[in-house]
Amino acid sequence: MPYFDAASAAPLHPVARQALLAALDEGWADPARLYREGRRARLLLDAAREAAADAVGCRPDELVFTPSGTRALHDGIAGALAGRRRVGRHLVVSAVEHSAVLQSAAALEAAGGAATEVPVDRTGRVAPGAYAAALRPGTALAALQSANHEVGTEQPVAEVAEECRAAGVPLLVDAAQSLGWGPVGGGWSLLTASAHKWGGPAGVGLLAVRKGVRFAAQGPADERESGRAPGFPDLPAIVAAAASLRAVRQEAAAESVRLRELVERIRTRVPELVPDVEVVGDPVRRLPHLVTFSCLYVDGETLLHALDRAGFSVSSGSSCTSSTLLPSHVLRAMGVLSEGNVRVSLPAGTAEEDVERFLEVLPGAVGSVRERLGAPAESAAPAGTSPELVVDAFGKRCPIPVIELAKVIGEVPVGGLVTVLSDDEAARLDVPAWCDMRGQEFVGERGVERGTAYTVRRRA
Repeated sequence: MPYFDAASAAPLHPVARQALLAALDEGWADPARLYREGRRARLLLDAAREAAADAVGCRPDELVFTPSGTRALHDGIAGALAGRRRVGRHLVVSAVEHSAVLQSAAALEAAGGAATEVPVDRTGRVAPGAYAAALRPGTALAALQSANHEVGTEQPVAEVAEECRAAGVPLLVDAAQSLGWGPVGGGWSLLTASAHKWGGPAGVGLLAVRKGVRFAAQGPADERESGRAPGFPDLPAIVAAAASLRAVRQEAAAESVRLRELVERIRTRVPELVPDVEVVGDPVRRLPHLVTFSCLYVDGETLLHALDRAGFSVSSGSSCTSSTLLPSHVLRAMGVLSEGNVRVSLPAGTAEEDVERFLEVLPGAVGSVRERLGAPAESAAPAGTSPELVVDAFGKRCPIPVIELAKVIGEVPVGGLVTVLSDDEAARLDVPAWCDMRGQEFVGERGVERGTAYTVRRRA
């Protein structure tokens, strides 16, 4: 069964497995102890730190291991904010950061601080100069991911780092998705990553803090990991994480070229094979293994189940499911279609025939979901006579409001209006996106008693 969700967790690399098994035998003792077994464990920990620091591009004494990438983000942000508390309590982040960063920003605001979200364009990229405009007196820290976890867009880290340097503000970079493909350039101040993203074991994160960056670890601390990650380290997992990072980096150049070609095939052929599809993310400045697209008139969760039954494990950048009823914050910030979202992230070693098989299966899976939801069978609708229609879609979740809109747009003449009433948050993205894709005019939205009214003018 092809596994196409490496952005969530990559399969364990063979080198990681070998290193893990060896370290279970040799690295079980406490590396803080002075007896023979402890010294042996310490040597393994020091070697792992040196290997990881070399891959990150920092000094070994600048890097600590944490229990996860999320923990590294929370601790890195909290420590940097505390270290610069005399400067101020203002944090700058992009609107498409990982939820762990946005949660830290929300916690700061709840505690009386302030946070600014830098917007992105439709590819998910921040504009040059955007961070410089957001920085202000009292800004203690800025955070920016190296590449987005949902759409693969790479961010201008070097340019943003220079903007922050000029303002005297440290920049924290979330490199979880990109570190396995290469080091992060630019003058970053703090960096985090997570081993299970590059084929290491789960439960190991990295936090690098450059010398000279004011940092005050928060919470109870002990003598381990410079006081920044208390508790007995999972040494076998740390050794496996460092070994696999070195291995994947050695393979990255060749595998990047191969996977980029396969992803480009998906980006090109999906719109040809499936009607009414929007491929999202930057087409050039992107991770080599990840592609995301959204399908009109499709519920993302239902489509993922259909693909799973067909033998493909994929993910969705959209959270518009029965459990959350909310669209992805990344897609929302980009202003792109959120319904029927599919994220394909290919692990190293993905076979070309598996990609071809996915492209064979996808049209039927999308078609079956659209048929089940009652989507319009044809894109063009006959000319109508009613000058204006109101569609009551209250209580209906994505993609039903857009499906109802598509069914009735032909019942108004060219220039006529259709107003969709909806209480689904995803409609705020999906109605304008449908208009762009179908060549109709999105007139605007207004609040009504039970939700929002979205008005569309028929152009053709």
